[in-house]
Amino acid sequence: MTDIDPKAKNTGHGYESGRLNLPFVGICTFAKSPYVADWDAINADVAILGAPYDFGTQWRAGARLGPRAIREASTLFSFGHGGAYDHEDDVTYLPTSVRMVDLGDADIIHTDTINSHANIEYGVRKCLEAGALPVVLGGDHSINIPCINAFDGHGDIHLVQIDAHLDFVDERHGVRYGHGNPMRRAAEKPYVTGLSQIGIRNVSSTAKEGYEAARSMGSDILSVRQLRKLGVDGVLARIPAGKRYYVTIDIDGFDPSIAPGTGTPSHGGFIYYEVLELLAGLAKRGEVVGIDLVEVAPDYDHTGTTAILAAQILMNFIGRIFHARTL
Repeated sequence: MTDIDPKAKNTGHGYESGRLNLPFVGICTFAKSPYVADWDAINADVAILGAPYDFGTQWRAGARLGPRAIREASTLFSFGHGGAYDHEDDVTYLPTSVRMVDLGDADIIHTDTINSHANIEYGVRKCLEAGALPVVLGGDHSINIPCINAFDGHGDIHLVQIDAHLDFVDERHGVRYGHGNPMRRAAEKPYVTGLSQIGIRNVSSTAKEGYEAARSMGSDILSVRQLRKLGVDGVLARIPAGKRYYVTIDIDGFDPSIAPGTGTPSHGGFIYYEVLELLAGLAKRGEVVGIDLVEVAPDYDHTGTTAILAAQILMNFIGRIFHARTL
């Protein structure tokens, strides 16, 4: 009998070396990217950071488990063959030249919002210092507050929000850093030059005064129905061109028929391609400098559909960001 390398695989046409590394094999970093525990040694184009914090919720908690669920779902899209070919665009997105690492999670201290948020901000700052695109997995939407704080000293940004809710509450019963406050806290920053809030609909967490305040502080607010009337290109035309964009995606911006695993679902939301086409267009319109995706609460979705959606939209968005930089 001929000796065969135990690492070799019989393909039916001979043997090839290396591991097949199927999605259900191995440790669940995001897209099976290398894990980097030393945040002073980040050498990558993209750095994934988990922010498993959900003490800011006003109803159903559970988004603390979002980062783990998204990472597990992302293994389905971990392309071991050098990228993901899109036959419609005739582009191979996320080739091996795009270096992506997973930093694990910011440390969360139960019941302690201030220090938990500080730990998230520290992680994002380390990404920016290393020149890596920070992609933060929430967690409830309050984690956007430390993410935006981290951009202080890194130039102006325009904030693009995909969400069902405006999240523009100033203060309610002394709460200023919950998941209903992040867009208000962002609008207060001198380096946030404007906001595009897209998908806002139905009964919201923000009263009429909040909408008036948002518009007065530089926000353009569009519902799902308004996007469909304008079309994606019409919406993109309303977003200032040539800017540095920070994109925050609340999974409840999608319709609960495809994203049931979230704390505050709202019917009438986006379908997948509406959001993907908007994000792809945004990547060509300016420079995307930061991303967070929040409010995935897997315990409300036993099929895993919501986490798969989150992983899929992030993988495709990251791919389009780096492809746009080559154009």
